[in-house]
Amino acid sequence: MSNTRPLAISLGEPAGIGPDLILQLFADREQLALPPFVVYGQSGFLRQRAQRLGLEIRIMDISLQGTAELPGDRLPVVPIMPENPVADSPGVPNADGAHLARSAIERAARDCLEGACRALVTGPIHKAALKRIGFAFPGHTEFLAHICSSSGQEPTPVMMLAHEAFRVVPLTIHVPLREVPDMITTDMIVEKASIVERDLRQRLGVERPRIGITGLNPHAGEEGTMGSEEQEIIVPAIARLQEKGIDAFGPLPADTAFYPANWQRADAMVAMYHDQALIPIKTIAFDRAVNVTLGLPIVRTSPDHGTAFDLAGTGTARHHSLLAALRLADQMSPTP
Repeated sequence: MSNTRPLAISLGEPAGIGPDLILQLFADREQLALPPFVVYGQSGFLRQRAQRLGLEIRIMDISLQGTAELPGDRLPVVPIMPENPVADSPGVPNADGAHLARSAIERAARDCLEGACRALVTGPIHKAALKRIGFAFPGHTEFLAHICSSSGQEPTPVMMLAHEAFRVVPLTIHVPLREVPDMITTDMIVEKASIVERDLRQRLGVERPRIGITGLNPHAGEEGTMGSEEQEIIVPAIARLQEKGIDAFGPLPADTAFYPANWQRADAMVAMYHDQALIPIKTIAFDRAVNVTLGLPIVRTSPDHGTAFDLAGTGTARHHSLLAALRLADQMSPTP
């Protein structure tokens, strides 16, 4: 039995590989020396998936209210929507599964806010299935910011992808590329880079973080000959960050910013848009990188991959990224 406050894992899309990875990790828990965790989902569904995968795992429902102990030999599950059991249908998302995924995220996040769990690890979701049930958020990040809002004020979430010391932050995320230049402002860069610097210090123990910032245009604008955003927006932002005592530098041409000798100068690299940041880290650490949401009152990590419907229920999905997410959540969250 363990009386350490657990990490919370939300099930994610039931038809995807999230349940497979959770079950695989629990099956290997002793070999991997995992921190205690609880799953927000449905025990009946997980038993079906475990049987499909040929895993002999004992599973039990628990309540985190009034108890500080977790079973060491059974997978503990906080039941979500027990009145509406979801059938195991790998690769075939449906409305019931989407409702389960949404409810699991919300309940797990609220339990983290209330201190029942010390960090949240989210399983991969299927955004199209969620949208079909009326989910009004682009993804986890925005939904968690909404859940964590207080007094009508939502925190500013910042998405960071991390693999060991390689950390990248897309300034803009899930937006069409044609909209990016109009979205970028000096204030946005200053706010998000400041959050990155703070959380690197407070949650990852980086004593004096160095923040690299890329340009938007080829060659970082080359003195205005290939675009004016660097001179008009990004350079002033870097100056303001430096005035705040933050060790920021750039703008760096994006085509060389992620050459090892360059990114190793930074504790995190802030890039201007989604693919500018994610292509390099997914190239070198596709199944090992971790998605971290900074700027929230709770710690949240996630594997950096999707639902992989074609692998769901086959036992061939690799749990490396979920394992890394679990360990990073453990590192970033305080112990009792």
